Amino acid sequence: MTQQNLDDIDFFAEDDDGIIEEFPDKNQKFEHYRFVADKGQSLLRIDKFLSVRIEGISRNRIQQAAEADCILVNGQPVKSSYKVKPLDMVSIVMDRPRRELEIIAEDIPLNIVYEDTALMVINKPAGMVVHPGHGNYTGTLVNAVAYHLYRENISDMNDPRLGLVHRIDKDTSGLLLVAKTPEAKTNLSGQFFRKETKRTYAALVWGSPAEDHGTIEGNIGRDPNDRMRMRVFPDGDHGKPAVTHYSVLERFGYVTLVQCRLETGRTHQIRVHMKHIGHPLFNDERYGGNEILRGTHFAKYKQFVSNCFALCPRQCLHAQTLGFIHPSTGEEFYFESDIPDDMQSVIDKWRAYSNVGKWESGKVDSTI
Repeated sequence: MTQQNLDDIDFFAEDDDGIIEEFPDKNQKFEHYRFVADKGQSLLRIDKFLSVRIEGISRNRIQQAAEADCILVNGQPVKSSYKVKPLDMVSIVMDRPRRELEIIAEDIPLNIVYEDTALMVINKPAGMVVHPGHGNYTGTLVNAVAYHLYRENISDMNDPRLGLVHRIDKDTSGLLLVAKTPEAKTNLSGQFFRKETKRTYAALVWGSPAEDHGTIEGNIGRDPNDRMRMRVFPDGDHGKPAVTHYSVLERFGYVTLVQCRLETGRTHQIRVHMKHIGHPLFNDERYGGNEILRGTHFAKYKQFVSNCFALCPRQCLHAQTLGFIHPSTGEEFYFESDIPDDMQSVIDKWRAYSNVGKWESGKVDSTI
């Protein structure tokens, strides 16, 4: 029996932030894959049975699918402890029809910071989905890159050896690296894997960290109580290792501008790590930063914060710098992107507010 690729068999769709999303209609199920056990099949747990037939899948992911009644044996849902028997028919079902993902080239403007025959560096605006997925099959950065490369007569963007080397969330702005050749993709991906790239992010967070510099360590994995979120597992028994270094750039009383440097690249890493130490990103809805977490109860202060939320209706996070070794020339490259206007306007308002010097009284002009 041939292996199936993990990308083709995602038990749950991913939203534009790369987070597992459940679908609302759980009554109707659609079969996506079917495996029939051989006549000589020995008794084997179904999570082990599937893990050797699906490339890149973890047993934990299979177990989650079983808990969601997405794994059937002879038409009946089973748990991950079920032992597969000879001639068992194992089906993987989901609550939406199967859809083959094909990257469609679309004429969408790109802010290309640098480009040569091997790679591109793109400055992504906030609100732009990076990669096609459920609910976002078109209009993404990858669709735009496909069109750009098509015009240059470069190979099909459906070739996994080309394209994005890393990702950032939909509502995070900043620098992204794209490989235009298989050789460049292999080389650049290796640099990310070996932690040889240099990446820093600018983030506006709630509160004022006690130290000007710090390191946050803690495994990051999916929150078992909410698949839309990630969380830190400090004991290291779940998730993947993650390390974030931060430095305070400017303090504004109730919020702080920090620079974060990544050692690893986990989903929502900065957002999760900063929340873990009590400083969620400003206006980060998924992790509670879209509420007033510091400050006074005065109406003018609440209006001031509300005005800030309206100016930058997303988490205040920007992928500001990117450094790597060019895969062809060996030259060290370094790029820097200015903080975009929406986030900068909020920083400017907090700077003006902090200069008023009336934190305790709360008497501040909410229009600042």
